[in-house]
Amino acid sequence: MDDRLRIRASDRDRQEVVDLLRGALADGRLKMDEFEDRVGLAYRAVTYGDLVPLCADLPAAGSKTEPEAARPALAAPDRISQRGVFADLPMTLRVLWTIWLTAVSINVVVWALVSGTTTHLVYPWPLWVAGPYGAALFAVSAGVMLLRHGRAVRRQRLPQVNG
Repeated sequence: MDDRLRIRASDRDRQEVVDLLRGALADGRLKMDEFEDRVGLAYRAVTYGDLVPLCADLPAAGSKTEPEAARPALAAPDRISQRGVFADLPMTLRVLWTIWLTAVSINVVVWALVSGTTTHLVYPWPLWVAGPYGAALFAVSAGVMLLRHGRAVRRQRLPQVNG
């Protein structure tokens, strides 16, 4: 038996395996009952030898066996520019960005029409519509992207003890 498999696993190691299993569930590689069983075993694992079988039949994060489309967009920066900035955001945030952009566009058009018909530049009040709400939406979106990026990095750092 390999000595590395007898080394005691840390809480972080167990959590990384659970995160990998959660990703496999999201990808449709595991059914819910399999996921629940493996998560229970992962949290009860004592050594690396207990953790290895839980994800042995799953592709390693970023491995060549994983189809290109299934890899996270953060792993391939050139794909981000092809898919757009908002493509990796949850649907809720994409809807909120669309609503914000629509509201700001309408306000800017109204401001431009008022400024054009009065023959002098009117105070740029659309900034008060765009600024605070846009900043709050940007902060939330950036936080979500950082959380997703952190999960992708943790999946890639999963300990490789079977090789």
